Formats: sequence, structure tokens, C-alpha cells
Amino acid sequence: MAFKTLKRFYRKAGAAALGGQFTVELDGKPIKTPAGRPLAVPTTRLAAEMAAEWAAQGDTVRPETMPVTQLAATALDRVEPERAAILDQLIKFGETDLLCYRADCPADLVARQRRDWQPVLDWAKSALGAHLAVTAGVVAVPQPPEALAALAARLESYDPWRLTAVQCACAAAGSLVLALALAEGRLGSAEVFALSQLDETYQIEQWGEDEEARQRWAALERDIAAAARLLALL
Repeated sequence: MAFKTLKRFYRKAGAAALGGQFTVELDGKPIKTPAGRPLAVPTTRLAAEMAAEWAAQGDTVRPETMPVTQLAATALDRVEPERAAILDQLIKFGETDLLCYRADCPADLVARQRRDWQPVLDWAKSALGAHLAVTAGVVAVPQPPEALAALAARLESYDPWRLTAVQCACAAAGSLVLALALAEGRLGSAEVFALSQLDETYQIEQWGEDEEARQRWAALERDIAAAARLLALL
């Protein structure tokens, strides 16, 4: 669930304590998530960032300009109550992770994928215990059960906030490994975005870019940056 666009109905927004956690108050009143839960977050920095997003709104409240608030609401309304389903969804990304599917030609693209993607898979093997299989082409290759179990174990260790960031980054990047590398501090948001768009970047270099692609890229880049920002505020 997400906040809806509406006319601004408050004058001031600020962070406040709420039962051992923190929230945003609009004109002194704590706000709730779209599902009606208290918007209670674990750190003052996160609450302050959300309050700044609310304070920056003009005559109209535009949720698309409040990415941290949106992710916090997602954590409370969806990820926390549907944790098992979210974990299953993320593991399915791991089963067909972007970094595991390589081109077989042209040679320069093959070399670029190996150079840029393989170090991240090597990190997943050493840091997470997940040794994922790599293939050329688009035919699915089964991943070792022990590798998927290692990825699942790391995900299961995350609280709803970190899991929300991983879900957001994974959906935007098309790669669970890249999302975990972001969550674990192995990669920054710009690196995750660049690696996730390696194939598209190569195609643009060959044929050029169109406006639709630019808009899609901008949206994906914003989502990955929002996930990184949430992680930084925890």
C-alpha cells in the first residue's frame, strides 16, 4: 500500500518519540500508514528524514517525492506482515539471478560481464557462502540448494526495515545478489544501478538511447538510491 496524492492539510512536520520508537507528527499529530498502523520507525534519523520529506511538500502532497516515507510504510504494511511471502519472492530472484546469465557473444560484452559481474558473485561465495552457477544464454540453470539456503539464511537475519530495502533494490536491479551487496555495504547504489544495467548500457553504446529508456532508467535509479538511503538511516 502507498500514500495517495492529496492537498496539503498541515503546516508543520517534525519527528517525535513514540513508545520507544519514532514517528512523524503533522501539526503535532502522529501520522499512520495507509493501512492505519502507527508510522513508527526505529531511529531518530529515519524519522527526521521522513519529516523533512513531508515538510518539503508544496500545496499538494506527492508521495512519489517521499521515497523514504513510502519505504517505511511498505515495511510496516506489507513486509512485516507478509514476511514469509517476501522471503520466498526474493529467493526466486536468486534462482535466476541476473549476474548468473551471461551473453555468449559479442566478445566485448562477454568480457565486460565477466569483468564486472564475476567479482560480485565471488563476494557472494566468500561473504555469504552462496556459490551460484553461471551459464551462457537464457535457458534456466538450476542453482545449488546449498547456495540458495545460504542466501535465505542471510535474508532471514534481516529485520523488516533492511528486508524492505533489499526487496526494493532487488526489484529495481533484477538481482538478489546486487541487492544483498548493497545491504551488506559491498556496493553503493550507483554501482548497483550500473551493474544492473550493464547489458542495456552496452546496447545503448551500439544503437543509442530513447526517451522511454531514459525515463525507465531514472525510475530504477531512484528506487535503488531510496533503498540505499533507508539502509543508511537504520
